Amino acid sequence: MRLVKSIAGINFLSFSIILFSCLTTQAQDNAPYSRYGLGTNVPRSNIVNRGMGGVSAAYFDYQSLNFVNPAAFAGINSTIFDLGGEIDIRTLKSNLSPAKYSSTNTTISYLQFGVPVASKKMMMKNRFWGVSFGLRPLTRISYKIEDNKRLAGIDSVQYLYEGSGGLNQASLSTAIKINRFSAGISFGYNFGNKDYSTRVILLNDSVPYFKGNSEAITTFNSVSFSGGIQYEIPVGKTVEKRRALLRLGAYANLGQKLNATQETINETFSFDGTGGTFTIDTVEAKKGIKGKINFPLNYGAGFMYTDRDNHWTFGADFENTMWADYTFYGQSENLQNNYTLRVGGQYYGASASTLTKNYFRFVKYRAGFYYGNEQISIAGDRKDFGVTAGAGFPLTSLQRIRYGEYAVLNTGVEFGAIGNKNSGSIRENILRFSFGVSMNARWFQKRKYD
Repeated sequence: MRLVKSIAGINFLSFSIILFSCLTTQAQDNAPYSRYGLGTNVPRSNIVNRGMGGVSAAYFDYQSLNFVNPAAFAGINSTIFDLGGEIDIRTLKSNLSPAKYSSTNTTISYLQFGVPVASKKMMMKNRFWGVSFGLRPLTRISYKIEDNKRLAGIDSVQYLYEGSGGLNQASLSTAIKINRFSAGISFGYNFGNKDYSTRVILLNDSVPYFKGNSEAITTFNSVSFSGGIQYEIPVGKTVEKRRALLRLGAYANLGQKLNATQETINETFSFDGTGGTFTIDTVEAKKGIKGKINFPLNYGAGFMYTDRDNHWTFGADFENTMWADYTFYGQSENLQNNYTLRVGGQYYGASASTLTKNYFRFVKYRAGFYYGNEQISIAGDRKDFGVTAGAGFPLTSLQRIRYGEYAVLNTGVEFGAIGNKNSGSIRENILRFSFGVSMNARWFQKRKYD
């Protein structure tokens, strides 16, 4: 079997093109197992959390937007614009041969915007309120596989399997914080498509055969709901009015039924002079086939601990997704419930007395790892694990950071592996470079002094 390589790029020329890309651009990497369900899961957390192994349930800071747990939006104290992107290098290895196949993909990870809406009276009573909205992909379908076989009496046959599409989400979230307790809810509009095709080409020197194509295109959409909570617990003795902080968090993305419409076609075709195809004859075509896609429940919980000097932060998450409940038009697939354990932390060297000339003291350094099982249940249990690292680099003058206005370049690198060496399935190694810009400004807030 030969896996066809492909590379795609995203154009970053303007804000409008970024929005369009988030909605319509599909990745062109080669991920064979994205054939199952609604595709390969896209990393769910922002670039900051990815550097810490994806730990998100109890995480909060003022320089980024944690959209995994909507409760974190409660503490927004300035307008935040958060944009992330990634470059994936995927290497596929067969357990049955030494061959390796690589593909590279560049894509937008998310676009998020958050604003504080609490009044001064609310903040004086230790009550805070934030609102956020954004766009991001949830899953991605992208594969192209060529399989050549020899059939007795016919000579050779070539199968070409292709798939594209995925699930995207536009969300509106809000959260409120009262003293040490935060709660948030997120409303999402989920939409996407999946396009699967199988082409069969019979190869014979003396007898011409028609080439066949069988294709199914499904579009789907629905409204989704998720919620989360966080609770802060002061820890240890007070030193100079500071104490260490333990934050607990939990979230859940409710299961949903996507409304789907499908078109199918079985046809014969031929190639034109430009490498494209044209239909010779349509054997069967159906349109407007209605159905439901049962998308599963996802939930997680965890903790974050920060020392009283705000130098060290570390925590852990456990999350689970009920993929065994997934159905497509009433049919189940080779999917199982999957879990992931995430552990990670961050170091920030600056304090109130740090001189602004010490730039690298203001850089935030992150590291972590994750371990779990993949939802695909074919060829034994496939493990999913990886290690991560990252850093947050200030882009504005360090004097402005002290006044709460800043831009940060967040970076991350992840090396992960999926597969089982004891089975005949394909193993996958993923090297992912993540990058994002988070910009904070005190917009919509009246100043007394400038």
